[in-house]
This record gives sequence, structure tokens and C-alpha cells, in this order.
Amino acid sequence: MEWTELVVETTLEASDAVVEILMQNGAGGVRFDDENGNDDLKIITYFPESKPVVELSRDLKQKVLGLAEFGLNPGKANVFVKTNDDASWVDAWKKYYHPVRVTRYLTIVPSWEEYVPQSADEQVILLDPGKAFGTGTHPTTKLALLGLESAIRGGEKMIDVGTGSGVLSIAACKLGAKEALAYDVDDEAIKACDVNLKLNPEERSKIHVATNDLLNGVDEKADLICANILAEIIVPLIPQAFNCLNDGGIFITSGIISDKADLIEEKLQNEGFVIDQISRMKDWFSIVAHKPGEGEE
Repeated sequence: MEWTELVVETTLEASDAVVEILMQNGAGGVRFDDENGNDDLKIITYFPESKPVVELSRDLKQKVLGLAEFGLNPGKANVFVKTNDDASWVDAWKKYYHPVRVTRYLTIVPSWEEYVPQSADEQVILLDPGKAFGTGTHPTTKLALLGLESAIRGGEKMIDVGTGSGVLSIAACKLGAKEALAYDVDDEAIKACDVNLKLNPEERSKIHVATNDLLNGVDEKADLICANILAEIIVPLIPQAFNCLNDGGIFITSGIISDKADLIEEKLQNEGFVIDQISRMKDWFSIVAHKPGEGEE
């Protein structure tokens, strides 16, 4: 089978939005090339041969350029393609993805790799990057994982908003959460999440996956809510998260570009959240906040 490799030249600031555009158009996973260490980067993805990618690339370019209307810098917004056979596609993923210790206790391992934990408390998450929305190597995902590792004490009920690959739900359960509700508006994300749950059978029974737009219509109460999504989408989620959290519950947000951090902090405080921690990795921010408990001002 032949695959078409598609490359988008954009910026770190716009990268999450570009990934969302690619996935909505049927991309089969993504990887990042930011070896220059600045704000410019390439996002590489693959489409099956049945997809008219050359024609699609013109539409994708316009959509990437259109991100400027939402306050994101799309950079060069160049889109170009080339054809690879199936072996080349598989080799591309294997070349770039290897076991990565992303936090003190969590290591993400591609499904084809043999890996032996280096310590008794190390938790291994198996992922298939070829079908997944995230691999744990992007700064926004790392920040969210660090937030989970800090927040979870054991026995929590967690809601994962915009689950993508399911990595945050899997991580939460490996860290001690008793159950997770994983929501995503995209059916392809749900399929990707299901693939990765099968790779982590011990956590699979604890995670319920469903299609849902943010927390619209959700009346479940949780101890912890985590959302690794764009800041523009976090804004309408904030009041929903406040309503769905138990008193004292923790809200972890990530995917916040630097010039949106103050906005999210303000929106959280205006809703009644107490800011506990603000973390930064490259140009990305994560904010951990909690819903005040009874008697807390």
C-alpha cells in the first residue's frame, strides 16, 4: 500500500490547531520536526493513497492561513506532498519514536518496541503513534502528564476532555485514578483512543470513551478534569468544568500558547477557581487550578 506524506511548515504557536485541521481531514498521525529550536517547525503526517492529497493540500493551506483570523500566527503555511510505500511509512514512525521517560513515573513506549522498566515505580504506557493523535512528546502533553502526576493521590474519578490518543486517561489510571471518562468530539480520535486502550489492557476496564463536544450535556461529577486543547476551546470549557467538579476538585489545562496564558488565568479566577500552579515548557503553558471546597474562600 502506498501512503502520501504531507508536510506543513508552520509555527509552534499554531501547531495544535494545524494538527486538529489535519486530523479532521483524515491524517494518520503526526510528528513534529522543530530541530532548529525556534518557533518555526514542520508537521509531518501521512494519508492513504485513496485520499486525493494533492487537491486537499490546497484546501489545507487556506485553512492554515485562516488561523490568523483566530489570533494564531500560521507562519509560512507551506504545504507539500510526496508518495511513500507502506514500508517507508512504518519506518518513518519507527525512526522518530522510541521509549521516552516523560515524567518521574511515566514512560511512553511505541507499541513495536521491547522495553523493560528501569525501576519498580516506573509506569509504562504503550501507544501506537501511527494511529494516535499524540505520543506524549509534545510540550503540551508533557505538561498535562506532569500535572496529573502531581495531582493524583489515588482513587480519583477523572474526566479527560479532548482525549485524542487517550494518553492522559491511560496515564491517570496508571497513576492511581479509579476511573476515567474520555471525551472527544472527533470520531477518529475515539478510534485512536480505542486502539491505545487495547495496548494497555489493565487500564482499559477503567476508562469509558465517548463522543462528546467538551462537557455539553455531561452531569457527571469528578475529582479531576484534564484538558489538553487550544486556549480558545478552554474558555467555554471553564464554566462547564467548574460545574462538573466536586468541591476541592482539580482542573488541569494545557495547550495554552504564551500570549493566551493571562486570558485563561483570568477566566479561571473569574469563574471561581483558585490557581495552584502555572508551568511553562518552551512557548506552552499549563495551569492547574482547583474548585474551592466547603468553607474555603
